Amino acid sequence: MEAEFWLERWREGRTHFHQQRVTPLLQKYWPSLELPAGSTVLAPLCGKSLDMLWLAGQGHKVLGVELSQLAVEQFFNENRLAPQVRESAQGMHYTAGDIEIICGDIFNLDDATLAGCTGAYDRAALIALPPEMRARYAEQVYGRLPAGARSILITLEYAQEQMDGPPFSVLEKEVLEIYAPHTAAQAIDRRDILDKEPKFIERGLKALDTVVYRLQRKD
Repeated sequence: MEAEFWLERWREGRTHFHQQRVTPLLQKYWPSLELPAGSTVLAPLCGKSLDMLWLAGQGHKVLGVELSQLAVEQFFNENRLAPQVRESAQGMHYTAGDIEIICGDIFNLDDATLAGCTGAYDRAALIALPPEMRARYAEQVYGRLPAGARSILITLEYAQEQMDGPPFSVLEKEVLEIYAPHTAAQAIDRRDILDKEPKFIERGLKALDTVVYRLQRKD
């Protein structure tokens, strides 16, 4: 998707993908990664997700990346955080406590930044990308994390012909294929959530699954 697509969504307030709560599946499965306190966790395409607050509350440093300056500013304003702001070649950095959000393109992160992330959490990044961008995303982001980095990925699966994305349906076969060159991926939870997502029923879906993966960067 072009950057302007997402920027327009934020400008117009069409952000139904934003959740007003912490993701229960994150709370359930994140502890299984056993990341040490103080680890830096990457949150790509983070929007203003409350999941970042929860991750920071677990003792982690959180590095979010988000294209929309409006989303970044809303995150800090709505959570009554006063960030320090600086600029780099990667974008504008907003930092408050253990949470830093770079307002910029996830593909512009440098090697040193990604090498410092020993974990990652993706609830809405992979499923926001069209098919032609997903392998590049997996390679250029997860492929540059340090050896042993552990992550949680949450996807959606549905009949793509029933609804236009985003969010897109990303099947397990594709997940395993695009991460395989550098990252071991294992599906650890799959559940039918259509009855909890009436907006997707309105858009024509007959079935909707969410799938949770545990990822680990290969040595």
